[in-house]
Amino acid sequence: MTAPAIELKGISKAFGPVQANKDISISVQPGTIHGIIGENGAGKSTLMSILYGFYKADAGEIYIKGEKTQIPDSLHAIKAGIGMVFQHFKLVENFTVLENIILGAEEGAMLNSSLGKARKQLKHLAEEYGLNVDPDALIENLSVGHQQRVEILKALYRQADILILDEPTGVLTPAEADQLFRILDRLRDEGKTIILITHKLREIMDITNTVSVMRRGEMTATVKTAETSPEELAELMVGRKVLLRVDKKPAEPTSTVLDVQSLRVIDDKGVERVKGIDLTVRAGEIVGIAGVAGNGQSELLEVLGGFADGTGTITVNGKQIPLTGHGADGQARRAAGIAHVPEDRQREGLIMEYSAWENTVFGYHHAPEYQSGMLMDNSGIQTEAQAKMDRFDVRPPDPRLAAKNFSGGNQQKIVLAREIERNPDLLLIGQPTRGVDIGAIEFIHQQIVNLRDQGKAILLVSVELDEIMSLSDRIAVMFDGHIMGERDPAQTDEKELGLMMAGITDTKGTEAQTNG
Repeated sequence: MTAPAIELKGISKAFGPVQANKDISISVQPGTIHGIIGENGAGKSTLMSILYGFYKADAGEIYIKGEKTQIPDSLHAIKAGIGMVFQHFKLVENFTVLENIILGAEEGAMLNSSLGKARKQLKHLAEEYGLNVDPDALIENLSVGHQQRVEILKALYRQADILILDEPTGVLTPAEADQLFRILDRLRDEGKTIILITHKLREIMDITNTVSVMRRGEMTATVKTAETSPEELAELMVGRKVLLRVDKKPAEPTSTVLDVQSLRVIDDKGVERVKGIDLTVRAGEIVGIAGVAGNGQSELLEVLGGFADGTGTITVNGKQIPLTGHGADGQARRAAGIAHVPEDRQREGLIMEYSAWENTVFGYHHAPEYQSGMLMDNSGIQTEAQAKMDRFDVRPPDPRLAAKNFSGGNQQKIVLAREIERNPDLLLIGQPTRGVDIGAIEFIHQQIVNLRDQGKAILLVSVELDEIMSLSDRIAVMFDGHIMGERDPAQTDEKELGLMMAGITDTKGTEAQTNG
């Protein structure tokens, strides 16, 4: 019998009192794509970091192709034939593709021979695996999808037989993700072994041969992908049945709450990020903004939330609100009936060193109901915070704990509880489930739908196309600061939206060309 490409036996790792991995054993067969899934904090990344030499296990053994192997650092991992493509790419942006490929793998002091050899090897790898990329292009000028190809080429150049990919489609359009999967298929066909860490169950079902499920630092199951289902995997991850679809009735929108006309936003470097867009959101509907990160969605939310200046016209409930100067800040936006769940909860939504109860009122702490004479009614705020945490299932339900001591999903619930319970006319919500457990995703989605059903207007920004498709009543697609068009979720699909996200609006013509 062929030895497993990777075999981990009894791997344990603790960080102080937190047991990240508990006696984990896993076997990955050569020439397969093996998925690893689990909730946020389940221990997936810790396990892969041990395999790649970033962490040293407290206990356990690693076998590569049947041989017991010590991996004290990433150099030893590379020598053992392991390559890792991280969720956030580790490329030097002002270097060329070729320079990035050889970085850290130069042969001697003279670079010319290394560059010459790398150019030939790069050409061979690109042809063999369909990883075409211009070797002389600067990284900063490449799309995210092509940057990811460079990361894969880096690993293959170092003769990796085993590739670990951590959330590889998080920043890709659907078309780019499909291309990546074709590349992974080819790598598998050539005998490479691939470990895929992802929270997207559909990707697991589409591309993997085998999937391992982790929960609370332990390996709960390893199953053949063809013999399982998304529902079963979700239950294994969470420990209970999970509703994977958004359960909502058709929207019943009424009057226009948000009206955006000719909005332009220029960042602090003088780059125009939002280029004269028009947009409306009505009471009782969710309008989703689809697009790859970096195409103006973040800046749109920042202006609407009072975090940044812009030009154009914005009205809320028929009343124009300032875009610059006095009255253009977050406090004025809240007074106008706008609540904002920002994309980056830790930098913009919470003060991490402060307690949960303090974070449940930040931004609203001057409201009369939180005052007691000349002072704030801290006792009343704490009582209310406890009730919010109970209603939003924040764990642990202790309002005295600092925000930094909660998991990402529970931090998100604290922000959601604060903003939703102010009963806003308009909720701005960015990346509502980024880094959030699958069980918490179900809860968060239901809270958003409940607010819509109460007749509130919701503007949703998410890089997760599944989330946009299932939550939205209307979808606007942004590319390069423009709105490329709007679609009804019931009358479009991911292929059409993906083309629009890439700047192609003549989707029917493109489809005709493809079919022809």
